[in-house]
Amino acid sequence: MRPVAEDRTAVPKAEDNACDRRSLHERIAADLRDEIMSGDIPPGESVPSTQQLKTRFVASNATVQKALQVLKAEGLVVGRPGASVTVRPHRQRTLRPAWRPRRDRSRLLDVAEVRPPADVAAAMNLMKNGTALLRSRIVLFDDEPVELVKSYYPLDIARGTPMMEHRAIGEGAPALLAELGHPPRRCVDRVSARVPTQEQYRALEMPGDLPVLRTFRVLYDEGDRPIEVSVMAKAGHLQELEYGFRS
Repeated sequence: MRPVAEDRTAVPKAEDNACDRRSLHERIAADLRDEIMSGDIPPGESVPSTQQLKTRFVASNATVQKALQVLKAEGLVVGRPGASVTVRPHRQRTLRPAWRPRRDRSRLLDVAEVRPPADVAAAMNLMKNGTALLRSRIVLFDDEPVELVKSYYPLDIARGTPMMEHRAIGEGAPALLAELGHPPRRCVDRVSARVPTQEQYRALEMPGDLPVLRTFRVLYDEGDRPIEVSVMAKAGHLQELEYGFRS
């Protein structure tokens, strides 16, 4: 008996139902995106043909083309008239949470004394209307913006130090904090998916109606004082988090 060949047309269709209010082209794009990101359609391989997608999703040619255009805008696939649409090399990055700085290139955007958002102020134990030092930057990977970072520091620690200057900190903020007598000892991350703000949308050059992965990180010194609070936003469709635990 011959082996049964894989038939993607047999995959459950993106059916109309009250639980999913997205348009059909958005649902088609979502299913294909998941297959690309999971490796079911690996880099270099063609996505199912227009006719296969029309049959699978009971969709018109225009709807299928609109779905593929979404994936092209996200940089997941590439195609040209008369040729098949193929999956690009994966741009998704696996992040292993840690306070130590990564080797990505970054560009400093702003250094200023500000009144931080309420959640940052609470984490820093600031008095009402208290201020902190803000250092914001955009992180670039292969010259593409991948993360918008806003880091806040207590002014009594930051004043009179290179942290107040509009330039990169040589060995990074954690190393400077250690030199200032506040060595980082632990951090706590809260990760959530958010609709991007206008600033995040522009800075990360988001391709469409996609979420950002928001990490709210509090860094503590050996006395358990919060010495840095960072709000980091990453394009959600290009990032995944990896955590490891030992029993």
